[in-house]
Amino acid sequence: MATEKGSKKPPHIGRASDLQGKDRFLYRLLEMLPATLAWGTILGSIVLSYFVPIWMAFFIIAFDIYWLLKTLYLSAHLRQNWKRMKYNMKLDWQKKLADDGLSHEHLKHMIIYPFYKEEYEVIEKGIRALEDSSYDSKKVIVVLAPEERAGEEALSIAQRLKERHASSFGHFFVAPHPADVPGEMPGKGSNIAHAIEVVRIELLDPHSIAYKNVIVSAFDIDTVVYPEYFGCLTWHFLTAENPYRTSFQPVPLYNNNIWEAPALSRVVASSGTFWQMIQQERPEKLATFSSHSVSFQTLYEIGYWQKNMVSEDSRIYWNAFVAYDGDYTVVPLSYPVSLDANLAPSLLKTAVNIYKQQRRWGWGVENVPYVMYNCIKNKKIPFLKKIRVTFTQLEGFWSLATNPLLIFLLGWLPVTIGSPQFKSSVLAFNLPVFTRNIMLMAMVGLVISAIISLSFLPVRPKGKGKHRYGYMLLQWILIPFTITFFGAFPGLEAQTRLFFGRYMGFWVTPKHRSKEV
Repeated sequence: MATEKGSKKPPHIGRASDLQGKDRFLYRLLEMLPATLAWGTILGSIVLSYFVPIWMAFFIIAFDIYWLLKTLYLSAHLRQNWKRMKYNMKLDWQKKLADDGLSHEHLKHMIIYPFYKEEYEVIEKGIRALEDSSYDSKKVIVVLAPEERAGEEALSIAQRLKERHASSFGHFFVAPHPADVPGEMPGKGSNIAHAIEVVRIELLDPHSIAYKNVIVSAFDIDTVVYPEYFGCLTWHFLTAENPYRTSFQPVPLYNNNIWEAPALSRVVASSGTFWQMIQQERPEKLATFSSHSVSFQTLYEIGYWQKNMVSEDSRIYWNAFVAYDGDYTVVPLSYPVSLDANLAPSLLKTAVNIYKQQRRWGWGVENVPYVMYNCIKNKKIPFLKKIRVTFTQLEGFWSLATNPLLIFLLGWLPVTIGSPQFKSSVLAFNLPVFTRNIMLMAMVGLVISAIISLSFLPVRPKGKGKHRYGYMLLQWILIPFTITFFGAFPGLEAQTRLFFGRYMGFWVTPKHRSKEV
């Protein structure tokens, strides 16, 4: 039925302490590299601004030009994916499967929802979306995976949902994740790895369901599918060059509560969506994120998700990449799923939660040492691919932590702390003007972002006036603030924690429902 479990299993390294001897020392050095590059850039900018302000001024000019070109380049990708998503959302994917002669009666979809202390209404919204999907729900296996450490309330919610909705699906499992398992980190990875093994033992093997015929979707608990999602996913699975060496990535839209969330939350959430849309147009740079899908066959061969780390959603891609010697890819679906934007009872608490969530996402930097370590150790991965993925990972996290600071804060340093001679020069006089003009030209990207964000808004609820659309446009003036304080700062903190070996645990983003903005 399947290859022996673990036959392709990659090393499930969570941190340097999982290794011994020289390997541990090497991994520890690699953990320190991202923060070294980021802080080296920041501190180097300060030192150069003081001692050689002229050279720093030329660097800032060059960087401003680079940033403008990068903004225009990324905006072009964003616009292209916007068009692709709108097209895909209009398609009848069931009809397309039939028209293309793609038989899919043999396939089953397993959807895993891990949860902690989320409310009944949050979870049921996703289940009801599965019922309303255009795909045959009798070919769907729903798996609710409550955390035992959440207490009886979580298990009670799962049982209530099963009683109410199980008849709509082919199978409906409740697979509680035990608390305090040795060697596990409490979080999504350990939860869904346990749940999927329960389903294998209790359903797939007893009913002789071929692993290669099951597509697994690991969803965050607030994930709500659009009606044609599984048709779209099925089509891409059947047309992929090698579906068992492929993950499938939708675009996360944070639309579930977008009309209730404050502007700060909406901008940060939309920025995350836009980055994923841009990456969908650059699949060579794409890794799995948040809710994603992959063949059960693949998951079984590589030993499921890691149980000893935070960023399991992207690590599963790198696990497969290593296991198959670099012969692994992500197919972008250019089709959305909807999730929650950050929302708490107060604006201050919302801001705190946004920062914590962004820090957790920034903790994806823990993949950098894993990728680099395995590129060094695995001689079968093609050399040029090693160079590409290493550079992509390092540059991505370096940009996250430094670029907003260089643009909005450090770019003014030569004029502020440079020598008196420099401050009186023509270059010093024109540097702020040049920087300001570059930022104004980059506003083109903001205009595109604002238009695209409006096009994906769900139907305006009753009681929300049309003037809300104006707020949705004006909110984008917050971008310099949000990418600095909710991008660079949490990203830099995550990298600094990794540098000092202050490893993070999994932080569950609270899900809050409110009737007021």
